[in-house]
Amino acid sequence: QVQLVESGGGLVQPGGSLRLSCAASGSIFSINVMAWYRQAPGKGRELVADMISGGSPNYADSVKGRFTISRDNAKNTVFLQMNSLRAEDTAMYYCSADVRTTRWGVILHPWGQGTLVTVSS
Repeated sequence: QVQLVESGGGLVQPGGSLRLSCAASGSIFSINVMAWYRQAPGKGRELVADMISGGSPNYADSVKGRFTISRDNAKNTVFLQMNSLRAEDTAMYYCSADVRTTRWGVILHPWGQGTLVTVSS
């Protein structure tokens, strides 16, 4: 019904940059919050950043000043610009969203398949 597809992951050297994208498609009336999570090997899921439609972004302390979340609401897309990448940023990155499919419908909470970010020299 609603799908999220991430892209932009890959291998990058420490200090480098990557830009992740996540596009929502399907039956979408509106999207409230869009968010990025990550999960490193042996660790739990961590909220990296989120942003409510028309609101201000929020960031985990570990990425403040280095990552920027942004949205293109007309295209139902969220981005994560990652600068000054460190080895500890290596993880699978997932996007999620709160999606209303109709004017009066129940809100859905889909997740993408994830995109792998590897920071290594």
